[in-house]
Amino acid sequence: MTISADISSSITAVAEILCGYPLFFLLIGGGLYLFLSSGMVSLRRLPDALRELRSKGSGGEGEISSAQALASVVAATIGLGNIAGVAIALVMGGPGAIFWMWISAIVGMATKYHEGTLAIMFRGKDDRGRPQGGTMHIIERGLGLKWRPMARFFAVTGMFGTLCIMNANQLTEAVMATFTNPESIDSSIVLSSTAALTGMSNYTSFRFLFGCAIALVVAIVILGGIRRIANVASVMVPFMVVVYFIMVLYIIATHITEVPAVLTDIFAEAFNLKAGFGAFAGIAIIGARRAALVNDAGIGTATIMHGASANDRPVREGLIAMLGPSIDSGLVCTLTALAILLCGNIDVEGVKGLEVAMDAFRNAIPGGEYLLMFIVICFAMSSMFSYSVYGTTCASYLFGSRRSQYYKYAFIASLVIFAVVPLEAAVGMCDSFYALMALPTMITVIALSSKVREATRQYTSNRNHNIINIKQNA
Repeated sequence: MTISADISSSITAVAEILCGYPLFFLLIGGGLYLFLSSGMVSLRRLPDALRELRSKGSGGEGEISSAQALASVVAATIGLGNIAGVAIALVMGGPGAIFWMWISAIVGMATKYHEGTLAIMFRGKDDRGRPQGGTMHIIERGLGLKWRPMARFFAVTGMFGTLCIMNANQLTEAVMATFTNPESIDSSIVLSSTAALTGMSNYTSFRFLFGCAIALVVAIVILGGIRRIANVASVMVPFMVVVYFIMVLYIIATHITEVPAVLTDIFAEAFNLKAGFGAFAGIAIIGARRAALVNDAGIGTATIMHGASANDRPVREGLIAMLGPSIDSGLVCTLTALAILLCGNIDVEGVKGLEVAMDAFRNAIPGGEYLLMFIVICFAMSSMFSYSVYGTTCASYLFGSRRSQYYKYAFIASLVIFAVVPLEAAVGMCDSFYALMALPTMITVIALSSKVREATRQYTSNRNHNIINIKQNA
């Protein structure tokens, strides 16, 4: 066994410990508490959330609008996790894992509601006096300065957890699976020269060069700041979701007779106790674990982007933030799962992600792998743009706004590194950092949930009062 294989195995083992029962009870258990204590806010307040999204926000401090904040958050969460992550969940846990991703979406909406509300309620400022959101500020301003070590812990894990580990890795894999076999390219001067200079194989050299290309494109966008990122996201997100929806709708329409059986498998396998309680719990944990990477609820990243919103009404921001999991874990993940279960093969060896999804679309649509490749590029790039903001904000909190600019360059360089590492190691690193980010975030959100309930009651009271006045004046 090589050293790299040893490291990969160790990373995977750590991830299994952090992301097993502890992460499941933290995100699903904590989210369920928030869901119930808030009066099932993700179900009862969904019409209010849609109305607030259409309304004009109040003028508060911040660099972007609430709608742009949501688009940027969704741009981050609707990434390769919605395709590769769902495929990994199906391979590891079977169809039943999707049911637990749905449950995670419902409780995740309640968690995101609390995160968005607290992001405005306890918004902080950087060393230049500019408004700045994030779990670290919520901890300091909401729980007090004695909790600062936990705030710093979140910021440190946030810098590493938002390094787009999966996105760079799986995007590179998708390009190779779709367009070329690097090992067979002997005539490429650039590839051969890179392999000769670095001592790497053609396979690794291709991943390295493609990683450099990814880094270049990302650099052009993220070096322009949060406003450029928000502007790009607000255009890309609606476009790519609509195109993806049309593709999967075609797959469903052409396999409509098989849809009932697929849905039956999802529900049956979710509660399948034939293999024992351990197998049942494992399926639930896999679904929740992958959902954490998809919707980021309870991870703390959304508090950073929504904290940058030019809105001074906490509940309004919470309602808009709540829509995120319904789009990514609710809609997009379901579309991916149906496409794979209808036309793909999840009985494969090892951890497979994008490769499984690509095969499904190739089988379902003429040239489907190329159409999916286009979507994958959009998804991956949009995630990288938004995640750079998360990591830079964490670095700004720790080192100051001027020094945080160096983090952007480290972020860009990391894309090249993670394009090369094995998938198992990438999944393990990503999961581990997310679990470590979730710990301070969920502790803080639960501890301050009474503040959110109080703000919600005031919002409801004011809304009812306004409705009565409108009726009286009519």
